[in-house]
Amino acid sequence: MTLTTEDQARQLRILLADRLEATGHLPDPEWRRAFEAVPRHAFVPKFWTLVDGHMRQITAGDPEWLETAYQDSALATQLTDGVATSSSTAPSLMLDMLHALDVADGMRVLEIATGTGYNAALLAERLGSGNVVTVEVDPDLAWLAEVRLHTCGYAPTVLAGDGRAGQAGAPFDRLIATCGFSRVPRAWLGQVRPGGVIVCPVGWGIVRLIVSGDGATEGRFLPTGSYFMAVRDAGATGTATHPGRPNGAEQRLVTLDLGAVAGDERFRFLISLVAPNISLSTERDETGVFTAVELWAADGSWARVEHGTAWQAGPRRLWDVVETAHEVYEQHGRPGRERFGMTVTPDIQEVWLDSPDGPCWVLSS
Repeated sequence: MTLTTEDQARQLRILLADRLEATGHLPDPEWRRAFEAVPRHAFVPKFWTLVDGHMRQITAGDPEWLETAYQDSALATQLTDGVATSSSTAPSLMLDMLHALDVADGMRVLEIATGTGYNAALLAERLGSGNVVTVEVDPDLAWLAEVRLHTCGYAPTVLAGDGRAGQAGAPFDRLIATCGFSRVPRAWLGQVRPGGVIVCPVGWGIVRLIVSGDGATEGRFLPTGSYFMAVRDAGATGTATHPGRPNGAEQRLVTLDLGAVAGDERFRFLISLVAPNISLSTERDETGVFTAVELWAADGSWARVEHGTAWQAGPRRLWDVVETAHEVYEQHGRPGRERFGMTVTPDIQEVWLDSPDGPCWVLSS
């Protein structure tokens, strides 16, 4: 007997759920039930994958579409000027964040960045549509997500707007964001009730904050890495354009090994906090040795290091910041994400190592 697309999709969901449970990403039976119920393929009728350095589009008419939709990988679902501006997050990372949200029956959740609507569907399946509000900055994406949600039998409140400002209906019990931030929007502190939880990508990590009633919200980063697309305005990409090599760049000698920066994923997380909103590229020789590192940001800051020399320009000296952070990183045993935490108040936001009294960095916007 030939299986229908829906039958095949359900089998693929169960197989993926088995793999995710075996690797520790799906320990909660309630989230497993939701994961098996929600059809991811319905939210990604077309997407792009990277093949040999180029973005290749896959649609529902392609033979590999369904199987690819149920792989544990992120899928780019919108390109703007050749840059991915929306995606469906890898299921393992989505589930890590949903588990960190620590929901219970009857809780109300505000989601920032609807994207395809798949994550909102998981929340609606777990908590009921009436307890989920989701906000998307791109009106076209918001409309598409709402259509797909309704087609699958879900009816959360879908709003088009800038989620950084929060939404009417507060306080919520939980807030989850699925786009990248350099700091937690101040408005969110009034969006979640005392004792509630905020799960948000900050830099190249995910912080879980417990909202307090005394104005200081605090929490730690999850062990897992994350590379979400940056929060953006409608019609923008959220990605800084490479400025080219600025004229008049300052020059100095450096001793920090490029591999210690470019080849250490845990240190790159710290870079994303101390030098927010940056892009980073690397170059290697034919043996795989790093020969150059370049960093740039939307504010015009730029740095390039190669052959033992650093060139820097713009309002921030990016390589100076990297070197200072690396000294702390080495002194404290090359810490992973789980050793970092964050304190958020209406006036200041700080990331700290091990405890609020340890080394800390003030987050800039």
